[in-house]
Amino acid sequence: MQTEKVVNHILNWLKDYATNAKVNGFVVGISGGIDSAVTSTLCAETGFDVLCIEMPIHQAASHVTRAQEHITQLKKRYSNVKDTRVDLTPVFEEFKTEVSLDGKQAIVDMALANTRARLRMTTLYYHAGLLGLLVAGTGNKVEDFGVGFYTKYGDGGVDLSPIADLLKSEVYHIGEHLGVPDSIMKAAPSDGLFGDARSDEDQIGATYPELEWAMAMKEQGKVLEDFIDREREAFEIFTRYNTSNKHKMVAIPICEIPKNLK
Repeated sequence: MQTEKVVNHILNWLKDYATNAKVNGFVVGISGGIDSAVTSTLCAETGFDVLCIEMPIHQAASHVTRAQEHITQLKKRYSNVKDTRVDLTPVFEEFKTEVSLDGKQAIVDMALANTRARLRMTTLYYHAGLLGLLVAGTGNKVEDFGVGFYTKYGDGGVDLSPIADLLKSEVYHIGEHLGVPDSIMKAAPSDGLFGDARSDEDQIGATYPELEWAMAMKEQGKVLEDFIDREREAFEIFTRYNTSNKHKMVAIPICEIPKNLK
């Protein structure tokens, strides 16, 4: 990958979009992970206003530390960057008192994890509306179009996606080029939606390099029977997620009314 040229391409795309939309800049949710670090740095590079928002909900201490380190570094490097912290833990806890928590624990836990992401989306759009900003998404290509590893109308609810055509490995290359802190570069990827330090690999059952490989194999028309051992297992994991999360990756289905009925 021609990293510098890719970065310049993204910067020009962001600048053109913001200019045409007649907005003041971008708002980015900062998680302490590589994707939000790269996205916020790219937005900062445009010269437009950037608001970084930290939105903890029972967050793991390591995530909080990395997020704060990144924001501090970014503000030192770019005068157009501001930040705020919105502690959503009380909001989340109050929400839990108003809904039923009955059912299988794993299902309840997943529903609550998605609720965290949707509370954060609401917070981002609140600030975007106040300040005339666009919500910049932080999803990469593997998450957004491979395994659908994001929350619909949560971290998937954005105005534009500057890194969504980049594989996770490519995001790391750009992170290195942009000077993202080593603590983030070396940290295991995690969505931080469960209040602990479990990684994406813990949840998915495959690494990002394996998922990137499986995504490429699927694009080449390969099927499960073409592989054995761990390759077969990784391909099966990718295919399962890709199939079950397809509803996130395609347009919302519309019931089209026949013209003769109108």
